[in-house]
Amino acid sequence: MNFPGGFDLNEMMKQAQEMQDKLQREMKDIRVEAAAGGGMVSVAMAGSKELLDVRIDPEAVSNGDVEMLQDMIVAAVNEASRKVDEKLKGSLGAMLPPGMGF
Repeated sequence: MNFPGGFDLNEMMKQAQEMQDKLQREMKDIRVEAAAGGGMVSVAMAGSKELLDVRIDPEAVSNGDVEMLQDMIVAAVNEASRKVDEKLKGSLGAMLPPGMGF
């Protein structure tokens, strides 16, 4: 469907689908790691925000402070999620035409 000025809606939709496909492929390749509590808790997360790995230093549980351990896990997961967002934002911004980035 062509509009005045050469605007082709079908071509624009095709490009949008290609960008979405590319972003989904990149999401599969992204892997980030984050830590909390000075490295006592570390996590790995995929670009889809699937939690891949959780590592807890035995010292983190030796004092019996479960609340602190829970807080470190939450902090590490939130940091990993933020890192995924940054990587995806960078990938999406690189796909957009000049001047349309974030």
